[in-house]
Amino acid sequence: MSRSPGESPAGPAGPLGGAGAAARLDLNLLIALDALLAEESVTAAADRLGLSGPAMSRTLGRIRHALGDPVLVRAGRHMVPTPRALALRPRVRRVLDDARGLFTAEAEADPATLTRTFTLSAHDSGILAFGAALLGRARDEAPGVTLRFLAEGPGGPAPLRDGVIDLEVGVIDRQEPEIRVETLFQDRMVGVARAGHPLLTGTVTPRRYAAAGHLVDSRRGRLSGPVDEALAAHGLRRRVVGSVPAFAAALHVIGATDAVGLAPGRLGAPAVAALGLRTFEIPVDLPPLTVAMAWHPRHDADSGHRWLRGLVRDAVGAYGAPEAAPTPAQ
Repeated sequence: MSRSPGESPAGPAGPLGGAGAAARLDLNLLIALDALLAEESVTAAADRLGLSGPAMSRTLGRIRHALGDPVLVRAGRHMVPTPRALALRPRVRRVLDDARGLFTAEAEADPATLTRTFTLSAHDSGILAFGAALLGRARDEAPGVTLRFLAEGPGGPAPLRDGVIDLEVGVIDRQEPEIRVETLFQDRMVGVARAGHPLLTGTVTPRRYAAAGHLVDSRRGRLSGPVDEALAAHGLRRRVVGSVPAFAAALHVIGATDAVGLAPGRLGAPAVAALGLRTFEIPVDLPPLTVAMAWHPRHDADSGHRWLRGLVRDAVGAYGAPEAAPTPAQ
């Protein structure tokens, strides 16, 4: 943008410009000083910055006043920098390079040299399903990265907004304007019981299902949920025999009792199969499970966080493909 002949690099006196540069920071003086030290000529520096000669001379005067040093002095037909100016030259260049770097897009992180700890929040059914895959991929791609898993919290934007966690992974069916949410795949709930359970003999009807003893996994000790609403539509009420705070604990209890439980069909499949349990279709309609990842927008341009999201997208999103998902034991 062109300037009037009397206008300095700082423009008309403003928040950073005007008189008293020694008392008020004026980064435009650094740009002018860099040009003067590089060109060692007021005229050449003015051409470089698109200023008039008189405007550049006035700017040099302001620089001299701010530094308490003549900066450039005449030697014959040329101007030469003072010892102070020579000492300042690399420092001025470094400061300007750093300042320009603030407005330059961050280079893509190299996972091989990334040293960082990422905190993820997930339900333990998810950690059982994809935790090993994430850790294995991170070990191979980014050996300096540590993945710290926290138990699934109460939900809401606060942990992401406050930086308590970097990424939330799991069933996310809420919409919050300040949070980014990316759907990974759709899952559904299935019933779980031990091998040889009487309920698995014959058709699992809504009435037989409701009459079985039910074990609930809830970190907050809840004894009811969507399945109760679905059964109520049939005029039925299930018999809840107890609750445990974690999915893995529920599976172990189910394997040793006649209690039945619930599991996400794809995410829960590896743990269900590992314990030799059986799955069955729930005889009532339940809402689908939207498995997604959520993060705060301040991480959008963070190349390390982008790498983490790509890692989760690949490892967790694989469960959305039927051929890639573990097959539940029937």
